[in-house]
Amino acid sequence: MSNNDRQMNGQPRPNSILDQLELPPTRKDKQRLAKLRAAWKESWEEGGFLYQRWEEVFQARHGGWHEVATWIKAAALFGGLSLIVMMLDAAGDTASATLKGLSAVPASNGGDGSGLWGTVDHPVRVFLAGQAAHLSVAPAALYAFWQLTGLLGLVGGFFGIAGARIAWVLFGIGSLAMIWSAAPAGGRAAATGLAALMWALASIFALRGLTLRPIVHNHPPQYQFNPALHLHATIPAPTPAGDDLGRDNVHPLQR
Repeated sequence: MSNNDRQMNGQPRPNSILDQLELPPTRKDKQRLAKLRAAWKESWEEGGFLYQRWEEVFQARHGGWHEVATWIKAAALFGGLSLIVMMLDAAGDTASATLKGLSAVPASNGGDGSGLWGTVDHPVRVFLAGQAAHLSVAPAALYAFWQLTGLLGLVGGFFGIAGARIAWVLFGIGSLAMIWSAAPAGGRAAATGLAALMWALASIFALRGLTLRPIVHNHPPQYQFNPALHLHATIPAPTPAGDDLGRDNVHPLQR
């Protein structure tokens, strides 16, 4: 009989599918499961570990940051840092793909600079083409990136995004500098002034709701202090009449 043979009713039995069935749990396994169930139930009772953690999570919704439990703060900070790292990684991949796509944009015609928009757009194209000759990037890619920056700044500024509004301001200043540098000498001032007016009109939408006046929030005090003076005086108890007569007959030095 081989080592894998089993005994059944005193007779050798070859290996079969019955040998693959798991044996029923022993008494120790049952006791271990019973202890685990009891510990789980006890931790959810009032004063238990899980019960206290759940109460801390419930109270964190109504309390401030300083009143939140330490482990909740640590979990929130860890989750926030992980999310920031993931967003930065995704943003880096997106920016890399966008720049590669802009570099593959074919060169477009610079135009002759006729019309109002051509007066503003043509100097920008000429300036970027001259700068791209000293860089390892196509002029069309620079021009497409310039357009993309202006579009994102305009749309994001309309929705009140602070970063987009900063990009919009830098976009306008850079555009005015490029137009002043590349426009013909005779019409340089007119082209730059026209570009400034166009940028100011577009800023009505990009800087919507922006005000230079300080916003003052007047909130009523949560606690009202009412000063009051309280005087506590102790009134001596009246003495019996007999005691007063006895004291009057006593010499002052003997009192």
